[in-house]
Amino acid sequence: MNIGDILPDFTLTDHNKKEWSKKSLEGKMILLSWHPLAWTKVCAQQMQSLEEHVNDFEKMGVVALGLSVDTVPSKHAWAKELGIEKTPLLSDFWPHGHFASLLGIFRKNDGFSERANIIVDKKGIIRFIKIYPISELPDIKEMVGELGKWM
Repeated sequence: MNIGDILPDFTLTDHNKKEWSKKSLEGKMILLSWHPLAWTKVCAQQMQSLEEHVNDFEKMGVVALGLSVDTVPSKHAWAKELGIEKTPLLSDFWPHGHFASLLGIFRKNDGFSERANIIVDKKGIIRFIKIYPISELPDIKEMVGELGKWM
């Protein structure tokens, strides 16, 4: 996927077994924050930074979602361990990495996604894509600033 492309259809389940889809997010700004695997230090920090800024996202009218190829039960236990209560953590487990593949960020040889942030505007158009080195924590302030450009 590239900037300017339409977000592909998807339906994924979060750590609380709630379904999320492109249709359920129509008319909303979306931050898709992809992390390679749960239970790793940088991924934990990335999801905790989303949780810490949940009020900022709500004020901006942005739905911030954490995504990975981990299973729903794993994500549920991980969210509990991290104290994540408001940020939905979506599972792209089965078909394994399908949504990440549609977005062009699935690392087939590794079996997980890139670490990436993708901003989707209210019309479903991808407005920002940034792929980070696996070991690098994305700068949440950068994401808040980028989101502000599309308000």
